[in-house]
Amino acid sequence: MHERKSGLAATRRAVSFQYKFVEDGNPAGTFEGYGSVFNNEDDGGDLIQPGAFTGVLARHAAKATMPKMLLNHGSMGGFFGGGDPMSDVPIGCWSTMSEDSHGLQCKGRLINLDTESGKRIYGAMKEKALDGLSIGYRVGDYVRGTKPNEPRRTIKTVKDLPEVSLVTFPMNDLARTGGVKAADIRTVRDFEDFLREVGGFSHAAAKSIAARGFKAAEREPAGIEALAASLRSLRRAI
Repeated sequence: MHERKSGLAATRRAVSFQYKFVEDGNPAGTFEGYGSVFNNEDDGGDLIQPGAFTGVLARHAAKATMPKMLLNHGSMGGFFGGGDPMSDVPIGCWSTMSEDSHGLQCKGRLINLDTESGKRIYGAMKEKALDGLSIGYRVGDYVRGTKPNEPRRTIKTVKDLPEVSLVTFPMNDLARTGGVKAADIRTVRDFEDFLREVGGFSHAAAKSIAARGFKAAEREPAGIEALAASLRSLRRAI
């Protein structure tokens, strides 16, 4: 295994919700659960180690901020995003987040429960129909696996944690990588990962496309930055 200092941006990782409502003595819609489970390799080959969130949680605390609570990652919830200007309006507020031996423990509450959208979300959670939780984060330090039995990336630190979403379709009983990994493409391997995990290309197709596209971008001034920017613009435009 060899160490890398940064990864793709806007990574999405989901877990089966593992939540419970804690409304006795708390406002309606208050719940808690785990946003990430440690030492579990997800379907995308990533594994998050204990301690990975320590720094980013401390930075949020220093600024008196919390990650946003969105539904299905808002406009960033799919490969091409979404066109609804209201999709990035938070559906609730996170009150506390901390690490324990199991993972990233989160507590928050839904807001606007007197609206139709609020009632739908609250009802879906009560019926366990809305049963996923997913973190949106930027990777800091990680180790890339080099052997077949190793995780693709063992993530040691999370650099940024802008949002934690309720999601409809967790792909794995414990954890998954889904949604968007679109920006901060620095190497041809990063581009391959993006094409395979987000675009749905096979390993061979992603490798072939990335090799041609990345080499062409490297020949142009600011080519890599332009490549990442064009991918982000394409998502917003479609």
